[in-house]
Amino acid sequence: MREEKKTSITVLLQAGRLPLEIMAAARELAEQYNLVVYLTTLQNLRLTGVPESAAEEIKAQLAAFGADFKAPGKFPIPRVCVGMGHCSFGLIDTEAFSRTILDRFAGRSHTKPKIKLAVAACTMCCSGAKTSDIGIVATRNGYEIYAGGKGGANPRVGRRILRKASESEVMAILATLIDFHDQKTEHKQRFHKLLDDPDFPFPEV
Repeated sequence: MREEKKTSITVLLQAGRLPLEIMAAARELAEQYNLVVYLTTLQNLRLTGVPESAAEEIKAQLAAFGADFKAPGKFPIPRVCVGMGHCSFGLIDTEAFSRTILDRFAGRSHTKPKIKLAVAACTMCCSGAKTSDIGIVATRNGYEIYAGGKGGANPRVGRRILRKASESEVMAILATLIDFHDQKTEHKQRFHKLLDDPDFPFPEV
């Protein structure tokens, strides 16, 4: 008999926090279906080796505990460091800041791929904010925003486009950057390819 085709399921985790109910359900499902549990670099939970015939049932069981799943068009969940209260260098509560971003863009119907956000609670940038498409860095004098960073085989630090910003200014700039990316993107596109576009709305500072 031909072996059944396998797939994967990615559960989105806000600020990298894994609810205990979802963790327990994922473990039970992994044992039942002989799955592998993988914690991704974007701080999500991925189940691999999922039989395609069982995928919808597995998602339904996880959804019953509040799980949300990776899908095209969803606004990207920011990758964050552990933040204030858990790190002596942390200047902000990154979990709360991530929630503010997601609440601000909750009504957005579609976001084009491929864009990654990161929030750092201090200038150490443990979350990779300076090497993400859009990075937000907390400093003692407000926030800095970086655009066009990337990792991979040819990593680059993003261009700093804002300094000493308030939280409301960060949200406004983030909206402008996401809209610009959507307007200029037909397929998957990382932000660094747009920095030299003549319409790019921000100078380096």
